[in-house]
Parts: sequence; C-alpha cells; structure tokens
Amino acid sequence: MAAAAGAALPLAFAPFDQFWMAPLCYAVLFGLWREQRPRRAFCLGLAFGVGAFTAGTYWTYISVHEFGQLPALPSAAISGVLIVALAVFFAAAGAIAARWFPTAGAWGWLAVLPAVTLLMEWSRGWVLTGFGWLSAGYSQTESWIMGYAPVLGQHGMGWAVYATAGALVALVLGSTRARVAAAVVIVLVWGAAGLLAGRAWTEPREEALSVALLQGAVEQDLKWRPEQLAPTLELYRRLTEQGRGSDLIVWPEAAIPALYEQVQPYLADLQAWSERNGSTVLVGILRGDFRTEVFQNVLVALTEQRQVYVKRHLVPFGEYFPVPDFVRNWMRLMNLPYTDLTPGDPDQPALDVAGERIAVTICYEDVFGAEQLRYLPEATLLVNVSNDAWFGDSIAPHQHLQIARLRAAEAGRYLLRATNTGITAVIDPLGRELARIPQFEPGVLRYTVRGHTGATPYARWGNWPVLIAAFAVLALAFPRTKNRG
Repeated sequence: MAAAAGAALPLAFAPFDQFWMAPLCYAVLFGLWREQRPRRAFCLGLAFGVGAFTAGTYWTYISVHEFGQLPALPSAAISGVLIVALAVFFAAAGAIAARWFPTAGAWGWLAVLPAVTLLMEWSRGWVLTGFGWLSAGYSQTESWIMGYAPVLGQHGMGWAVYATAGALVALVLGSTRARVAAAVVIVLVWGAAGLLAGRAWTEPREEALSVALLQGAVEQDLKWRPEQLAPTLELYRRLTEQGRGSDLIVWPEAAIPALYEQVQPYLADLQAWSERNGSTVLVGILRGDFRTEVFQNVLVALTEQRQVYVKRHLVPFGEYFPVPDFVRNWMRLMNLPYTDLTPGDPDQPALDVAGERIAVTICYEDVFGAEQLRYLPEATLLVNVSNDAWFGDSIAPHQHLQIARLRAAEAGRYLLRATNTGITAVIDPLGRELARIPQFEPGVLRYTVRGHTGATPYARWGNWPVLIAAFAVLALAFPRTKNRG
C-alpha cells in the first residue's frame, strides 16, 4: 500500500499536474505510520520512497544508459542506488517520528509528521550534494499553495502539503477534537494561500527588454559527432539572425559541440554581428584544456568585455563521477565518459547584460533554490539554460520546467529558459508560463519582459523561518511522546 501510494505521487507533478494527489498520497503514508514501531515505520517509508522515485525519476536510466553510453546493467545499478538513497529520507522520517514522537492524534498528524517529513526533505536537498527533485512544494504550481512561494519558498509550500495530508488523516481516523483541529488547519493553510495568490512583491523596471530564446533541437546522440559541428554552428547562426532586433538573445546549455577555445573566430563574428544589431548574445558552451583535463560548463556573455558564468553545482554521473580510480580506469578502457568537469566559484557575480543584472543557472542548478538567493535582490532577471535532451521524451523536462516556475515565483522575477530540445519558455514573476517552444522543434521564442527590483520575503529570509518553525514544533512535541522504545 505504501509503495502504491508512492508510485501514484508523481501524478501530482508535471506533466500530469494533479496537485490534489500530493496531499492524498502523503496522507496514506501518514496513516500507515500510525503508532508503528521504528523499524516498521522505516520499511513503510522506504517502500513509499522507492515507489515514488521509481515512477518519478525513471528517466535517470535514460540519461545514463542511452546518452551517457553506460551499459544497461551498470546504468540500472546507478539508477537503482539513487532511487533507494532518495527513498531512505522517507524511511528515516518514519523511523525518527516513531522512535521519539507521537505518530497519531492531533499532535502526531497535524504537527509532528509534517515537520519531520519536511526536515528530511530539506536534508535531501543538500546531503551528498543534494537532489531535491519531487519535493512536495513543486507539485503545487497549479494550486493556491503557489501563493506561499514568494513568502516561504518551496519548503513552505511543502509544509502546506504535508499539513493538509495530516489533516486528511485526522478527518478520517481522528477523534472529534482532532477532526475540528484538522478542519481549522485546512481552512487556515488554504485560506492564507488564497489570499496570497497573485500578490506582487517586487516592482517592474520602467524599461522593457526584448528577448529571443533559441532552441536548436539537436538530438543528443548526434550532437557530439565531429561531422555535426558545422551544421550546428550554421543552425545557431541562422536562429540568432531570426532574433535580430532583440536586446538579449539566449542560447541553450552547451549549444556548441566544441570547446570555447576552439571556436574563437566563430564567436568573434557572432559578437560583431550582435554589436551591429544592438543585441547581446549569451552562448552556452564548454571550455577547457585537454592537456590539464580541466573542463567547465559555462555561459558566455558576448559583451565588450566578455563575461563568463561557470556552472557551480555539477550533476553526479553526468558531469563528474564519484567512483574509485579502478572504476574510472575501467570506464576509460571501455571508451566511456570518465573525465570530471570543474565547478565554478560559488560566489560568482551576476552578469551585467543589456542593462540588467542577470542571475544565471545552468541545467539542474535551478533545483537548489537557496543557492539562488545570493544574487537577490541585486539581480533583476533570471536566466536558466539547460540541455534536457539528456532525458529523452520523458517526464523530466516537464518536471524541470515546473521547478523553474517556482524559482521565478520565489524571486519575483521573470525567468528566461533556453533549452536544446525543450522546454524553452518565458516565466513571469508569479511563476506562470507565458510562452514556450514545443519540444523537439527548432525555433526562436521572442518576448518582451521587464527586469524587477525589490525583494520578496523569501529572498530576504530564505528557508530559515520554515526550518526554525519545524524544529520548534518538534521541540514542543517531544515531551508528549508516550513510547520511545
């Protein structure tokens, strides 16, 4: 039952967007944790997590096997280990709650289980570099709960989901008193969200900015073939020319299948063209040196003095390989990818481009919302470039766009998203998708946006209010436990 509830959880996220499924699935888990012993609660949480992450992140196998070129068995092993490792956080939440706190009654359902589950979700976002995919808050981009994004961020939204789940359990299994408390919680949580929904916390700048986002739709299994370099360069030159007249033209992550050092004449011509036409181009590319084997994933702004953003948060088994040397040697012998990229400085400045201060993230860096806060409120615009071709025609690109929508709402800024095969989109400061290019189709998305100034409450406070409140709830609940054995 726990595994089935977990497997149904991804229906709450994009592209399905059945947001009501999230509190319902978590309610099943909370109900199953009712007065269980720690070992049993651990197993139930593990089953729920394995179901959720198998159904919701199956695309990691596609990335590693089909495009990372690892054989099927090692790819399945890597995906399986990742799924179990992520599921352990649900398991740990159940065991901790069962060992030290009440897991039934009003306190258990409405306070303890939501707080413990939230703190374990927060931990999942940073332990061992973190993997915050399928966090509860992301499921609510189509509900009133989105109103909490600029105030309490992703984890505040997640707590609202967990509190709703606990209230559902209390309504079904609780005493009359617990049911009254549950009804009050639901009214408060959703009523406050409704009042906050649509409220603007930041101010648009006076000058508008015309943008062009490029999507080349170059297939991942063709992209790095030597014969593909010239056609790709010509493709992006043509798409760039279609963006003529735009103040800002944004290319996807690693759009050019060559190193920055190898295409300097091409970039010089591109920069000269953009200067003649009053545009600034942001180019996604790799840079590095084969002699030192130091490579980086970068976004280059072709301004008078070129500015470079270097990706800081790298993808395990995609951009670096946390494996022993003997495994790396085997990968080299098997002609498999084995070289690690080098991360950028965590304190890189925003890019000064087209009269805006731009906070850049590359690929899944936008999953780490707290890392974005260092750019705010200085940054006036958000840009995310990605290459979701790694995930094929799966649910991952849709989930990734949903994550980007939450980042825009947290910051109260427009977010421009340029990807290789989709989904390229413009997102407004409330997290609403305004326009997109269909997946797997080359094209140029032109739009007019405005930079924003000011700071949302979340930009000022970050996750601290939610974390402090969650720890405070557990501190109050701890003496109420009856069975710690």
